[in-house]
Amino acid sequence: MSHVRIRTVAFIGTGIMGEPIARHILDAGYHLVVNNRTKAKADTLVAAGATWASSPSEAARDADVVFTMLGFPDEVEDVYLATDGLLRATKKGAYLIDLTTSSPQLARDIHDAAEIDDKHAFDCPVTGGQAGAQNGTLTLIIGESETTVAPVLPLLKTFSSRIFYFDGAGKGQLAKLANQVSLAACMVGYADAMALAEQGGLDVSKALDMIGHGMGGSVALSQLAPRSLKGDYKPGFMAEHLRKDLKLALSSSEDLDITLPGAETAFALYDMLCQIGGSHMGTQAITLLYADQATGEAAGINWALLDKDEQGDEEHHNHDGCSDDHDGNSVGEQSRHHEGKDA
Repeated sequence: MSHVRIRTVAFIGTGIMGEPIARHILDAGYHLVVNNRTKAKADTLVAAGATWASSPSEAARDADVVFTMLGFPDEVEDVYLATDGLLRATKKGAYLIDLTTSSPQLARDIHDAAEIDDKHAFDCPVTGGQAGAQNGTLTLIIGESETTVAPVLPLLKTFSSRIFYFDGAGKGQLAKLANQVSLAACMVGYADAMALAEQGGLDVSKALDMIGHGMGGSVALSQLAPRSLKGDYKPGFMAEHLRKDLKLALSSSEDLDITLPGAETAFALYDMLCQIGGSHMGTQAITLLYADQATGEAAGINWALLDKDEQGDEEHHNHDGCSDDHDGNSVGEQSRHHEGKDA
């Protein structure tokens, strides 16, 4: 592949993860153009030398490489495939790299549409959390070959320490979803363990230390369980985004005709957490589902919201008679189980 000289980089989505990633790119000396739905979240980058653009298409118009770090697949679809989206706005030969955890099929659609117009789009979800983004040590999970990615590799290395290539459009997303399924199981596991230790009268901090030094340990437990124990629910990765990832994983599992019981359980719990006020909390807030009412309320949890959602679901089902294995009913059953324990 011919040498590609990268002068201008566009970055769309400068939130919890996007802002520190974009800063590494800026610090590496690239001309950076940024856009974000909330302009204030890009102010620090603009103050550091980045150029503000009023829309994604404006940011991308003259860019050699465009990064997106968005929240949900529908946002990715709109930003890329709308009439004034990135696929139309970017110049021929441009690279479009989506860092969002999104739909494998959508990643394939964007890749195929870009290739028709002599542009190069690939999925590149990341793992490593906010700390990895800040430290420039993210792991990149790429749905493309190493050869195809080579022209932009120096740029990718500005914010990563490890790269995995999965050699096909959408395969980076599927690999990331596999990661999220494992992560969610670890989150539920340490939340269960903390509840058992606490109710059994153990020193929970000591129990977590013991678990972390054995086969029951995990990165999630070592990094996030101490925050749960301290009551620190500030997001490095929001609960609503893990719920989204698990929903995507369950959809993929249906397409592949397999069952993921652990992911189904984790989805039910995170769906519940989001319904009762925890959607913008960190994923470690899962432990609030096991907490007494006063502790939950102090953190911002409102169990009454779940009752309202259940009533709405019941009215909806009475009207259309449909059923969904991953809807609010299964979450409601989980909530009654945990509320009973809390009482």
